[in-house]
Amino acid sequence: MHHFFRIQFVLTALFYMFIPASAQILKVSENGRYLVDNDGQPFFYLGDTAWELFHRLNREEADRYLENRAEKGFTVIQAVVLAERDGLSHPNPDGEIPLIGKDPTKPNEKYFQHVDYIVDKAASLGLVIGMLPTWGAYWSYLNPESVIFNPENAFSYGQFLGKRYKDKPIIWILGGDRNINNETERKTVESMAKGLRDGDSGKQLITFHPRGPGLSSDYFHDAEWLDFNMYQSSHAAHDHDNGLYAEHDYALIPAKPTLDGEPRYETIPVGFYFDGSNRLDRFDDYDARQSAYWSILSGACGHTYGNNNIWQMYTKKHEPVIWAQTPWYEAIDHPGAFQMGYLKKLFTSRPFYKLVPNKEIILDGPISGGGKIKAALANDGSFTFIYSPRGEKFMVDKNLLTAERLRESWFDPRYGAEYVIHTSGTKGMQTYTPPTNGRGNDWVLIIEEVD
Repeated sequence: MHHFFRIQFVLTALFYMFIPASAQILKVSENGRYLVDNDGQPFFYLGDTAWELFHRLNREEADRYLENRAEKGFTVIQAVVLAERDGLSHPNPDGEIPLIGKDPTKPNEKYFQHVDYIVDKAASLGLVIGMLPTWGAYWSYLNPESVIFNPENAFSYGQFLGKRYKDKPIIWILGGDRNINNETERKTVESMAKGLRDGDSGKQLITFHPRGPGLSSDYFHDAEWLDFNMYQSSHAAHDHDNGLYAEHDYALIPAKPTLDGEPRYETIPVGFYFDGSNRLDRFDDYDARQSAYWSILSGACGHTYGNNNIWQMYTKKHEPVIWAQTPWYEAIDHPGAFQMGYLKKLFTSRPFYKLVPNKEIILDGPISGGGKIKAALANDGSFTFIYSPRGEKFMVDKNLLTAERLRESWFDPRYGAEYVIHTSGTKGMQTYTPPTNGRGNDWVLIIEEVD
């Protein structure tokens, strides 16, 4: 690499100095594009899918998982109260099931004391719980034998949860990997949302996690109770451009924040055909990075990471789902999880909330396929982030930046290292060639105002 490069490495020790925040009751920004915290400061949503957290982990294990996620920079943990994997009948580590007689109006206090512990532990670490009241199988008639909810008991259950956790750092995530197929399902979901609103006095945000590939905005964008949108780009293929989901939601009126709540998971088989024919072709950390940068630079207010071993909290005592093979307590240190922390550190190092998706700043470069260039420009023209997933060159219209002097840097998403390459007052049209290229060699170009 050129010897004039000034290397600015991320300081690992500082990265892990995590200062717990007070319980975050989040809101939507005035412009409807991102989330804000108690003090009105921009909140970067960096989620992890831990669907079976409440159901499968004991307190010591939950501590280990949550502490690991806080250290890596995650801000939201997405977990399900009535879990997918036999969550109504198979007890948690304390031997408790969530509902008495599978009746949503009869919650088991001892089960919820375990949920309470995890919510409070997360809060002590500055983490927000993205709480799914239930997996979708328990209200969706795609699984009629599993349905326990109707509009009446859904309100009661939502009200119970809302009252219990109204002062906790919670985001409510309805849906649970299901879409709306009939009016009864719609009424049930809306009734649960109304119950949550009644129980928490409207204090906490609500979104909807659809079946993938899908968008909450297709069903509930205009619903008063839906504070922000969520899409699931899912796990079907390499180079699936989930940024297109963000672009779709970003164009809707009224403006609401949006993000990918379930993209391709690290280590999950691509497409996961249930005959196992492709189980050796698995998404890796590069796939996780590509989906994250594509999505955020297309207008998302954050991103959710996932790992096939972690969502199910897999260990050898459990039957693996979709060919999980690594215990969750090892998988929490897979490379993609570290790299999500680098992503968050990059975006929060600048005023990310100013970024607006911008295609005009890219004059030449890949416009399709795995190398597709994505760019966002600050609304005041002070800086831009441009992502090249394959390290392919591209041309930039620097005239769209407003500063007189500009600093240009390459950011390496694999290691969180930033390399300053040039500072000048020259604008015009410039071609940039990332330091390396090919699959797995993704780079972010930063051009920003400098004194």
